[in-house]
Amino acid sequence: MTTQRKVGVLGAGSWGTALASLASRAGNAVTLWGYEAEVVQGIRTQHVNPLYLPEVPLPEDVVATQELPQAVAGQDLLLLVLPAQHVRSYIKQLAHMLPAAAPLVLCSKGIERHTLATMDQVLTEELPQALHANIAVLSGPSFALEVARGVPTNVTAASRDLKVAKLVQATLSTRAFRIYTSEDVIGVELGGALKNVIAIAVGASDGLGFGNNTRAGIITRGLAEVTRLAVSMGARPETLLGLAGVGDLILTCTGDLSRNRHMGQLLASGKSPTDILKEMRMIAEGVPTAESAYQLGLRQGVELPITEQVYRVLYEGQKVTTAMAALQDRSLKEEWQS
Repeated sequence: MTTQRKVGVLGAGSWGTALASLASRAGNAVTLWGYEAEVVQGIRTQHVNPLYLPEVPLPEDVVATQELPQAVAGQDLLLLVLPAQHVRSYIKQLAHMLPAAAPLVLCSKGIERHTLATMDQVLTEELPQALHANIAVLSGPSFALEVARGVPTNVTAASRDLKVAKLVQATLSTRAFRIYTSEDVIGVELGGALKNVIAIAVGASDGLGFGNNTRAGIITRGLAEVTRLAVSMGARPETLLGLAGVGDLILTCTGDLSRNRHMGQLLASGKSPTDILKEMRMIAEGVPTAESAYQLGLRQGVELPITEQVYRVLYEGQKVTTAMAALQDRSLKEEWQS
């Protein structure tokens, strides 16, 4: 049992709810902030998130609120589980109320559109310098439903200050949820964000009826391009061979609970991106990330063939069959060339 700390979880989607449950099971006092009144009411009265994680009851001592100050004030650690494209607007609201010493743990996976900023970069741009050392990132192969059910899971917590990563590790680790630490913030972030794009490609391949050979090839070549881009931005290559890289990539590309893989399957069925997104309650982060990653590749001068084809399907109306053919028709080269 860890030392009890006060943990605020901002965001009551499936992942935020699962993390609130985990933090409580780890022996902490947990306050969960949710936007929807129906979610907050469901947690208060039935101890379950009726919209995003109805399958798993929450510990009865998790406090749900719609008031941001209540979820933030006096906390020892804050988990930011907000949609990536909205992190900046929320952090602007939160900046004046954040506890001075509490780690700010980014659990959102994505790259901001238009600015091409990672979530860590968004926070460092918007928060006072004194709070920058508090920033950490949590990522790795971790479907929310399985974490909520207590399925054994291994992830990585990264911070430029290793003491902050170790505090996250000590606060949230349980026998079922094992956290490793790292100082490679950019590598852990980009691994978590970019794998969603590759998962859309794998889902499209699966949806077309291609086999395991094709899936394994896309995953492997996807890892190569994710690593190229991450390393060009300062990541350590070994990070992409770890939990936040290949671990999360395998999970998201093969698991039936993957929203991004499902997105690819629906694209292969002929549905338009717009229609698919209208039907999805939860966000497939690979959709906005595909645009951001494609633009990052252009900026960094890094070739991202799979990401480019996913981008063209999502934003330029290209057919999935055309995209798959374009990947196979690329000029032949040595494996360790781009």
